[in-house]
Amino acid sequence: MTDQPETATKGALDGLVVLDLTRILAGPTCTQMLGDLGAEVIKIENPISKGDDTRGWGPNFARDAAGNPTDLSAYFMAANRNKRSVAVDIASADGQALLRRMAARANLVVENFKPGGLKKYGLDAETLCAAHPGLVYCSISGYGQTGPNSALPGYDLMAQGYGGIMSLTGEPDGAPMKVGVGIADVMCGMYATIGILAALRHRDQTGEGQHVDLSLVDSQMAWLVNEGTNYLTSGNLPQRRGNAHSNIVPYDAFACADGHFLLAVGNDAQFARFCDAVGLEGLAEDPRFTTNMGRIENRAALMEKLEPALLALPRAEILTRLRAVKVPAGPIHNVAEALRSDQAQARGAVVSIPHDGVAGGALELLGNPLKFSRTPVRYRRPPPNFGQDTDAVLAEFGESDD
Repeated sequence: MTDQPETATKGALDGLVVLDLTRILAGPTCTQMLGDLGAEVIKIENPISKGDDTRGWGPNFARDAAGNPTDLSAYFMAANRNKRSVAVDIASADGQALLRRMAARANLVVENFKPGGLKKYGLDAETLCAAHPGLVYCSISGYGQTGPNSALPGYDLMAQGYGGIMSLTGEPDGAPMKVGVGIADVMCGMYATIGILAALRHRDQTGEGQHVDLSLVDSQMAWLVNEGTNYLTSGNLPQRRGNAHSNIVPYDAFACADGHFLLAVGNDAQFARFCDAVGLEGLAEDPRFTTNMGRIENRAALMEKLEPALLALPRAEILTRLRAVKVPAGPIHNVAEALRSDQAQARGAVVSIPHDGVAGGALELLGNPLKFSRTPVRYRRPPPNFGQDTDAVLAEFGESDD
């Protein structure tokens, strides 16, 4: 675990003011990234529903000194540090007028309402961008602002199903399977961050703002990567292969004498060294297995040779042998083993952020993976309690908190 040192170094996005109208995961992932990079992120939360839906998504919550659960669920904390929480009733005329005034002083608006959902409030991209030509406005939705499905609600599960990734995930004879975390949401948030940074670059050069339109389904289809182009190139539908790879063999999780390990043979030379290291001398000279294409075509026959040999060896011995000959292999960690590993500690994968309202006075959170030599990521604020910054932020904007 890494404690965040105090530093006077500015973040890359210092001075950028973000009006954050997002909730759940995709939008908050984007705005947390902007906050980590130095932006001032003002998270608007609904006082009627007591804020972002994920504040209530238990069962795990940060607890106060008396042991009582706070409104900081583990889910909420995953995507909401480096933000200030302001309670505004967007359904009221006064709330709408307030947010329009705040948008006039912001550099960026990010929202993930249903397409068209903010128009009745005068907070849609068309209205705000017309009033403020330099504004960058990013909309995140399930299916995008256009297309026959634009009005449908967007959830990560639906995006994984519609976008094809579930058809590729799971065992060959099993059911389609979603990825273990909301990866369609997370990757959409990452694409949104890239789009926003590009739009800000354009605005800095020309003075022109613009509307950035992101959808969970669009981004999920984009990260089908090689399996998407495999289909487009061949017309053949990719198949579920469990942990195996469609274009590289052997590249999979294998059983050994005391568990499982991962093997990723990237080229023919590595395959020859792998065979020698695990006692399968001569196998790499078999014409069926000499090349990667041959191993793909004869995958089942190769597995019949590999699996018994690997099952006879303990994991530690396999990993030692393979690392000695520079063949990529590794363990399959659970979450605790991953986050408490020496590598995670060395790289700041877990950070401790002070918070006066929780037991122990600090929160453990996942760190940002970006490492900068000049503008490091800073953990300036813990995830906020609902509405805690309303008075301070409105005063800074010259507004009343009525």
